[in-house]
Amino acid sequence: MSNRKPDQAPTPKQSHFRYLVIPLSVFLAILIWELVSRFAEFPIFILPTPGLVWDKLILAIGDGSLIRHSFYTLIEVVTGLIIGVIVATVLGYVLAKSPIIEKLLAPYIVASQSVPIVAIAPLLIIWFGSGIFSKVLICALIVFFPVLVNTIVGIRSVPEDLHDLMRSLKSTRWQHITKLEIPAAMPVILGGLRIGATLAVIGAVVGEFVGADRGLGFLINVARGQYDTAMVFVSVMTLVILAMLLYGSVTLLESRLLGWYQRTKI
Repeated sequence: MSNRKPDQAPTPKQSHFRYLVIPLSVFLAILIWELVSRFAEFPIFILPTPGLVWDKLILAIGDGSLIRHSFYTLIEVVTGLIIGVIVATVLGYVLAKSPIIEKLLAPYIVASQSVPIVAIAPLLIIWFGSGIFSKVLICALIVFFPVLVNTIVGIRSVPEDLHDLMRSLKSTRWQHITKLEIPAAMPVILGGLRIGATLAVIGAVVGEFVGADRGLGFLINVARGQYDTAMVFVSVMTLVILAMLLYGSVTLLESRLLGWYQRTKI
């Protein structure tokens, strides 16, 4: 007989400590940053102190520039994410159900992903201009591949026994898709969406670096040209917050949609 003890629920003390880990780690990082910037005596255009970055943050929020550029980048990211996910999910389902089409399109899909988005972005800016459409397209392209692959894997991972069960119940094609294939593949698809949510932020910034007059990438370019390193720190931290919010939104969506899946694992 196995002597393995069943998993125990965390104690209240452990639960409180778990919630304190992130704030403590952030505080420790800021403390190290403060000590390094002061005792190493770096110029402020090399490494500004946390206090200078905080002052720049308050100033940027006060004059509205940070909010305005952040909102523009967020629009690009969310729009590109939605378009990329829809196209990748539909095409992924088609490829998962049709090996012939997959063989025809696979070389082009793989080739499109073998070229870094940094190399493609200038072409898209030239072809579609420096407006919001080119940035949305870059975001959609960078999101497309991980969601596509996860959709194919998710659809093909549905057990054949469940397909037989649905056929025995004389389900329609639409019922087969909505009641079996999509729910069964959803955990894998949402895993790809988690990756895509953070990659979309990278895509937007790359596009704004290449050519833009708004957005956090544009703000970083301007601050870099003026040696305003504190503003660069503020913009980068804002991008991190945007990525974390998008990732958290996908996690929340996952908990809402996959409650049944979590219960089956208990």
